[in-house]
Amino acid sequence: MALNLTLRQLKVFESAARHLSYTRAAEELHLSQPGVSMQIKQLEEVVGLPLFEQIGKKMHLTAAGREMFAYSQTIGHLLNEAEVVVEELKGVHSGRLAISVATTASHFATRLLAAFSQRHEGVTISLDITNRASLRDQLENNEPDLVIMGQPPEGVDVKSETFMENPLVIIAPANHPLTKENSIPLKHFEDEHFVVREAGSGTRSAIRRFFEQHGVSFHTGIEMSSNEAIKQAVEAGLGLGIVSIHTLELELETGRLVILDVEDFPIMRHWHIVQRAGKRLSPVAQAFKQFVLDEAEQFIRLPDVN
Repeated sequence: MALNLTLRQLKVFESAARHLSYTRAAEELHLSQPGVSMQIKQLEEVVGLPLFEQIGKKMHLTAAGREMFAYSQTIGHLLNEAEVVVEELKGVHSGRLAISVATTASHFATRLLAAFSQRHEGVTISLDITNRASLRDQLENNEPDLVIMGQPPEGVDVKSETFMENPLVIIAPANHPLTKENSIPLKHFEDEHFVVREAGSGTRSAIRRFFEQHGVSFHTGIEMSSNEAIKQAVEAGLGLGIVSIHTLELELETGRLVILDVEDFPIMRHWHIVQRAGKRLSPVAQAFKQFVLDEAEQFIRLPDVN
C-alpha cells in the first residue's frame, strides 16, 4: 500500500512532534490549531495508525509516530539540501541567506550583513537576533545557514571557527569613584554587586568561571535579559556590569559609561561562526562565512579606551 501523503502534512506533523504540542506547531507555522489538528488527522488516516497519544496532560508519540517523526525529519533535510543545490546553480549573486546572531554580537553583525548585502545585491537575507538558548535550538533543528555567537553550544554536533576576540570588561557609570583608579585588584570586587545577564547566557557562565579561577567570590545583584538593559541599569547606578566591549560603542563615545582598569581584565573570549556539522552550505552562505573570517574586525568601531 502506497502512503498517499503530502509534504504539508509531514511538515505540520514534524513540527507538532518536535514540540509535542499542536499549539506551538500552530504558532511556528502560522496556522490555526484546528488547521494543525486537521492535517495530522488526515496523516493518521493515511498511515492507518495513531501518531500521538495523550497520557495525563502530556502528549507523547506512539511507536508509529516515532517512526514517522524520524522519516519526516530526514525528508525535511533532503528537501533543504535540494534547495541548497538549486541555489548553487544560481551562484553567489542570488538566493537566500539565513543568519542568526547572539544579541551581544548584533552591533557589528548588522554592519557585516549590510556590507555583504551591498556586494551581493541579489541575495535575500533573513537575520534573527536572539539569545543563546534559542540559537542552540536553531542549530539543533538545522534552521539557519550560519550562526554568529560566543562559545558554541554543547550537546549539538556543530562545526565552528573563531574569527575575532571578544573581550569582556567591567563597566561603571561615568561618575563612579573607581573610574579614577588604576590596576584595581580583582579582590576589590568581592563585595560588589553586579548587574548581569540571565542564568544560562554564555557571558554569565564565562564571568563565573573567571572569578572562580581567581578565587574571588562573585555576587549577582540584578539579572537582566539583554545587554541594553544592563547598560541602562549600570548608568542609573544599580551596580557595576560586565559586558562585551563590542556592545559599548555608543556609550563609550558619549562618555555615559566607563571601562574600569582592573587587574587580570579583560576576560578574553572569542566570537565564533557556527554551522550544523555536515551542513552543505550554498555558495552564498560559503561566501558570507569567508567574508566574516576575513573582514569582520573592520566592522568594530570603538574609541581609544586605553
